[in-house]
Amino acid sequence: MTQQTAARNSVKELTIRAVMIGGLITLVFTAANAYLGLKVGLTFATSIPAAVISMAILRKFADHTVVENNIVQTIASAAGTLSAIIFVIPGLVMVGYWSGFPFWETAAITLIGGILGVTYSIPLRRALVTGSDLPYPEGVAAAEVLKVGDTHGSAEENHRGLLIIVWGGIASAGYGLLTALKAVAGSLSVPFRVGAGATMVGGSLSLALVGVGHLVGPAVGIAMMVGFVTAYGILLPVLTVSHLATGNGDLGDIVSGVFGQDVRMIGAGAMAVAAVWTLLKIIGPILKGIKESLASSKKREAGEQLPITEQDIPFTYVAAITLISMVPIGILLWLFLRHSPISHHTGALIMLSIIFVLLIGLIVASICGYMAGLIGASNSPISGVGIIVVVAAALLILFITGNEAQTHPTELTAYTLFTTAIVFGIATISNDNLQDLKTGQLVGATPWKQQVALIIGVIFGSIVIPPVLQLLMGSFGFLGVDGQLIGPAGGNPDAALQAPQATLLATISSGIFGGSMQWNLFGIGAAIGVLIVVIDEILGKTTRFHLAPLAVGMGMYLNISTTLMVTIGAFIGFAYDRWAARQTNPERSKRYGILLATGLIVGDSLFGILNAALIGASGNADFLGIVPDSFAGASKVIGIIAFAAIIAVSYRWVMIKSREN
Repeated sequence: MTQQTAARNSVKELTIRAVMIGGLITLVFTAANAYLGLKVGLTFATSIPAAVISMAILRKFADHTVVENNIVQTIASAAGTLSAIIFVIPGLVMVGYWSGFPFWETAAITLIGGILGVTYSIPLRRALVTGSDLPYPEGVAAAEVLKVGDTHGSAEENHRGLLIIVWGGIASAGYGLLTALKAVAGSLSVPFRVGAGATMVGGSLSLALVGVGHLVGPAVGIAMMVGFVTAYGILLPVLTVSHLATGNGDLGDIVSGVFGQDVRMIGAGAMAVAAVWTLLKIIGPILKGIKESLASSKKREAGEQLPITEQDIPFTYVAAITLISMVPIGILLWLFLRHSPISHHTGALIMLSIIFVLLIGLIVASICGYMAGLIGASNSPISGVGIIVVVAAALLILFITGNEAQTHPTELTAYTLFTTAIVFGIATISNDNLQDLKTGQLVGATPWKQQVALIIGVIFGSIVIPPVLQLLMGSFGFLGVDGQLIGPAGGNPDAALQAPQATLLATISSGIFGGSMQWNLFGIGAAIGVLIVVIDEILGKTTRFHLAPLAVGMGMYLNISTTLMVTIGAFIGFAYDRWAARQTNPERSKRYGILLATGLIVGDSLFGILNAALIGASGNADFLGIVPDSFAGASKVIGIIAFAAIIAVSYRWVMIKSREN
């Protein structure tokens, strides 16, 4: 062992205190994410705020290191993102199969799916992190936070970098506070008629989305713009015609309803094709990554010392953990089926589900990791992946069980959601893990230690999620697929948690077994996806430009309030980088822009956690909303002016800082 390697091995990284701090942060983040996800269908990425909190705590210890900070954010982010399992599991309550959330079954689904998400991510690290040029906006942002918090670096550069992040954080959190107070608008949307149809233009006044756009760059921004122009400029005006001809409701409600029910299904079809094509494009690097993992394992077994940054958990262990995990999955599925009316299909269904988890799990991990690399874990349309998974699972189960759908649709729907939940656990973790591994790559972390931390984070999250779900159900309740309240006796249906993604997946699964699935819309989306793939290939062969099919699909599936602001942020970042390239120190100037974008994400994330805690403690979604509703008109005007002014002043200030010696 060389002296350099020995010294590196002695650096504090996977420590007891890092695990304890990460575990404590996990408790807060997981609960906050679960509540917000069920209430409004949104979750926040936890890696960046975890990095900030970790930096604030560990910098008080003289022997802290940047890689130890990285372990804390890895644990907290793994557990926080695992809470996205709430996009599926409540469906079992909504269809009437579960009356609550049994601890052991819920924890086991979450734990096994999460661990498989980690094991599938390990060979993907070489393919999608070290061997690709994906931007990984949140991974880069978290690394920048950790670097400026490392007191062992250049004091002046650290101070200036931290100052820029703090500036962006205060600006973003401040605007978030004004939004919660209802002093300024948090989003704007304007529905309008287009011929016999209608559409909508709008955007979320989120400085975090501007920061994400800056980090992902113009190529992804343009692709997403093509997606939302297709959705809102073509599909919505066409699909709303019949609704407007027969309906007398509010124009905005009609447009939102058609987007949520019809356009999103088309977007899911486009994403399905784009996902398959993306997988075919990256299958080579994935196989190469697996081959390199095997070669690395053999070298380590032979006693050869590898660089710290190339040491993954040995592939033989990864494969063993993956295969052994199929045993508890089989037991869970058997317990689920043994007393059900479809128990005579137990053997065939369990075998199908295990093969499904093994194969589709790897595909889903690859696609989710790729999407997170494109646009970040917070904005990755993981519910769209959930649609693809639930459709595939339902069709295979329908094929196996034949006519059972006519007599036992509820049981088949529940079994489909149960199987989907395991795969969705893989999706949620891989959606975030590769961001964490990108952060680790940028700060010089040891991959295998970070991968162990990811598993620890999954264990923490799996313990926390079941009681949180049960508590929320007992406090607020859910609305079943029939619109009836499931939860506290005498509860208020208007206060029930909507769980929009779980409702959507349960409805799709029920529709497949009940014969009401809108295959025509899914097929239209698939055809659009094929067209985008063809255009991308032509552009790639004839020009230096590309049109990423998966980013286009995401632009069609996500609400315009998200995609428009990411696109605007991408062009702002592009303009800033062009300015930075003309400066005396272009690399430093460009990095300062990245730090500002990081700060915008950090501030919004931290305020989101604080607001979620206040909402959860009070049970009031508008706890901070002290400004009367009569101010709503003025808040929109003030919001636009304030939002634009904050962006302009912030980037101008960073430009001034970039010129300082």
